[in-house]
Amino acid sequence: MACEGCATSSKLDFDFSMAFQPIYDAVASRVWGYEALVRGLSGEGASEVLSKVSPEQKYRFDQDCRVKAIELASRLFPAGEDLKLSINFMPNAVYEPAACLRATLLAARRCRFPTSSIIFEFTENEEVSDTGHLNGIITEYRKHGFTTAIDDFGAGHAGLGLLVEFQPDLIKIDMKLIRGIDTSRARQAVVAGIVGITKELDIAVLAEGIETEAEFLALKAAGIRLFQGYWFAKPAFEELPQIRQLLAENRTPGTATGSPRPETS
Repeated sequence: MACEGCATSSKLDFDFSMAFQPIYDAVASRVWGYEALVRGLSGEGASEVLSKVSPEQKYRFDQDCRVKAIELASRLFPAGEDLKLSINFMPNAVYEPAACLRATLLAARRCRFPTSSIIFEFTENEEVSDTGHLNGIITEYRKHGFTTAIDDFGAGHAGLGLLVEFQPDLIKIDMKLIRGIDTSRARQAVVAGIVGITKELDIAVLAEGIETEAEFLALKAAGIRLFQGYWFAKPAFEELPQIRQLLAENRTPGTATGSPRPETS
């Protein structure tokens, strides 16, 4: 039985697809998973696609994004490899957690995609007025084996207060705290604090938006294991991109190279 929001939401009058960006595990020296990023059919960015979503369509859009990501990942992920699929969701587009998961569970079953391989991440940039509702969503998702994550941590509405209310399985440190961290004592101190807190709470940490080798080395030295960003690979439309050869050959990085490039979702 579908929830009221999903059942009454307007149908989409546009189509979209997904690009995939790898998440690198620096300890295991391998790709850990991929984030699915919404794109237009001609590769238009997420902001352009989201600008087409009316308030009456957000529930349907949220559901369709999940299904599209699972369908593509089930086709693209190599058989037998333990890879995570990270999907963004909008907490304010979930009326009733159990009912709103129905389409996701059906898609995973139909595509034979394990729910234990799916990460649902919500951005700290989306203000959530009802933290109890969000807690209910996370609790329900965990019942089905999903991993939960906070995206853009450190740059949104709630900050550390979010961790006081509930603890996700993973947080993704926002790129604003990452950019130039190799030369910024302030950023190094803040990230060290986040790493310490999450270690106490048994929460995994991912640094996103890595654009230079120097940033990667500084964050790795700080104890972070999971990484994502242009320095590893740009998102690829409807395919899995290759990570840079330096990492693929499992060689230890040397001196920092490359200049920063702006990164967007």
